[in-house]
Amino acid sequence: MLPTFPDLTEHHIETEQVVEGKFIRMHTDRVRLPDGSESHREYVQHPGAVVIAAFLDIDTLVFEHQYRYPVGKHFLELPAGKIDAGEAPLETARRELLEETGYVSESWQHALTMHPTIGYANEHIELYIAKDVKFVGHQRDEGEFLEVFTMSLSDAVARVGCGEITDTKTAFSLLWLDRFRDRWM
Repeated sequence: MLPTFPDLTEHHIETEQVVEGKFIRMHTDRVRLPDGSESHREYVQHPGAVVIAAFLDIDTLVFEHQYRYPVGKHFLELPAGKIDAGEAPLETARRELLEETGYVSESWQHALTMHPTIGYANEHIELYIAKDVKFVGHQRDEGEFLEVFTMSLSDAVARVGCGEITDTKTAFSLLWLDRFRDRWM
């Protein structure tokens, strides 16, 4: 059982937007701290994203291999994408799976919500499970380069364990899928 925690809420006083990009914004907020003093918080406002565990069968997942410019490395990832304004997360998941990988599914389940960067962003990532996916042909966005491949859940979890899969949304999703298999099978 968790202990009873005091209220540590920081209350918003004012916001200054310091950067506006195509899909992210950076803010500096003035806040009132629990002790009544004031401070500033810098954070990135993000529209949210989805990650998709797309199963061909009970153990085979669809993956992507792609280069991520901000980190300067290639990554093995589950399909994922940004939620567009006005779009429901499930629709984002369906769209991204088709666009990036060429797969579709009639069986979708929302598994959980992740908050990957709580220290500096309000981003949330919704994990969706798509079962019995079928290949119909991808429809990638212009300038989107990636390779699609499949791997078993157990092999993917082993690659998390040895440090080969390091993308947070993918690693967390794989470990959750493996540990809580009874919740989604």
